[in-house]
Amino acid sequence: MASTLLSLSLLVLLIAAGTVESSVTKRSKSNPTDFIKSSCKATRYPVACVQSLSGYANAIRQSDQQLTITALSVSVSRAQSCASFVKKMGLVKGMKPMEYSTVRDCIDNMNDSVDRLNQSVKEFGLVGKGKGKGKDLAWHMSNVQTWVSAAITDQATCLDGFDGPHVDRKLNAAIRPKVVDVSQVTSNALAFVNRFASRHRAAAALTN
Repeated sequence: MASTLLSLSLLVLLIAAGTVESSVTKRSKSNPTDFIKSSCKATRYPVACVQSLSGYANAIRQSDQQLTITALSVSVSRAQSCASFVKKMGLVKGMKPMEYSTVRDCIDNMNDSVDRLNQSVKEFGLVGKGKGKGKDLAWHMSNVQTWVSAAITDQATCLDGFDGPHVDRKLNAAIRPKVVDVSQVTSNALAFVNRFASRHRAAAALTN
């Protein structure tokens, strides 16, 4: 049910985002997959970027706005999945007190990360509803940047808890890769948010 709601929310946001397109965000000389690959080169984790977004090429088309909202929505999905997995790991019996505490802290941090990413998706969605011009756009984008950055901090804090010998290697090996994946996808999403904001600030400056 949660997966279905997420898919519907993503579809609605992609449609909403598609209602606002400026000349800055349109591309005409490359196909959607090439556009994604080219855009991902500017991120810290280009391989993870292409893998996570290629399946949405038809929705993204060649639009910075669609690319950004999709990247944020994918981050929400990955973070939710990771939070659920870590929660299940917290139910495993036989953990030492420090291990259990570490897992509980990670669950809290991942839940916070999900909340902040959800906030960022909703805020960026306002750009596609006619509220993405001038000071309004700057305000919305600042909020999005703040929430996504905070989500990345939450993910990093979760990972920090697994440093050191107090956590069983198998437990570490089960949880760490999933959090790292979410962190990389979220970092890439922030890169697109920053680029979108920068390009539209430049476009606004030229029209003033």
